[in-house]
Amino acid sequence: MNIAKIVREAREQTRLTALDFATGIFDEFVELHGDRSFRDDGAVIGGIGWLGNQAVTVVGIQKGKSLQDNLNRNFGQPHPEGYRKALRLMKQAEKFGRPIVTFINTAGAYPGVGAEERGQGEAIARNLMEMSDLKVPIIAIIIGEGGSGGALALAVADRVWMLENSIYAVLSPEGFASILWKDGSRAMEAAELMKITSFELLDMKIVDKVISEVGLSSKDLIKQVKEQLQEKLNELGKLPLDQLIEERYQRFRKY
Repeated sequence: MNIAKIVREAREQTRLTALDFATGIFDEFVELHGDRSFRDDGAVIGGIGWLGNQAVTVVGIQKGKSLQDNLNRNFGQPHPEGYRKALRLMKQAEKFGRPIVTFINTAGAYPGVGAEERGQGEAIARNLMEMSDLKVPIIAIIIGEGGSGGALALAVADRVWMLENSIYAVLSPEGFASILWKDGSRAMEAAELMKITSFELLDMKIVDKVISEVGLSSKDLIKQVKEQLQEKLNELGKLPLDQLIEERYQRFRKY
């Protein structure tokens, strides 16, 4: 396994984004904006679409595909208002009985002064608490980078999946190397130790499924994810709510 190649693939600017999946999988996807408290955060997208005959709430962390797009999206690093927008839409989904699908691709939550002043830690913590008890099925998919609490804030789900060439970790390999060895250049050595790849995390039962990307075009990958989502949401939708919530809670308590 070439860890450096997987990390590069996960961070590749040409990877499919949350919006690509949202518009490619869900019919008549309508994006919704704002946290109703401060402003809209371009790093977090969300809305409603149809998966077959089922209305679904979709939330994702969005990176850009160009420099200007990345500036508008804050390079996929959400502010607290982004997490509050996500929670607003997820609570709306619970109210109307819509399942939730999240697409995650972030190096982490934005660590700027303004974000901290507006309660970044509280916003992430509240999402963790609220998602653990939402009374609808939730599926989270890591589609690129899954960085720290910034990713986990959208990943307290009944099922957590990863694309094959994605990563999921408590911090970046560069951050790990800088803390442990005071040498960020040893990032790939750190990545080997951290066990951040999809199949390593599947082996440890941190994630439930790895979605193959080998030899698939973007169109075929979207089609594959759509088919698997339909199957799993139908399955989760048949579970009694008490069982669904208890299994979700126990899934994360065991760590």
